[in-house]
Amino acid sequence: MLASVLALTLLGTLTVELFFVLSLIGFLVVTELTAPFAVTPQWRTRLKWLIGLGLLVFGAIVVRRIIEILPSGVL
Repeated sequence: MLASVLALTLLGTLTVELFFVLSLIGFLVVTELTAPFAVTPQWRTRLKWLIGLGLLVFGAIVVRRIIEILPSGVL
């Protein structure tokens, strides 16, 4: 997350939306790479709620960006 903040700052594109998307991608990658093979601990099952909430916010960001791109008369 710190690397994404630094990279976005150096590129001059630091926004809350971009930081959230990069953090969500990083979280999903780390969650998948650290998943156990045989047994799933109970605390990992609660990650589904956090992942679902993150994907819901991501969907809202995508919809908002699409609405901004579309011409005003389309919707």
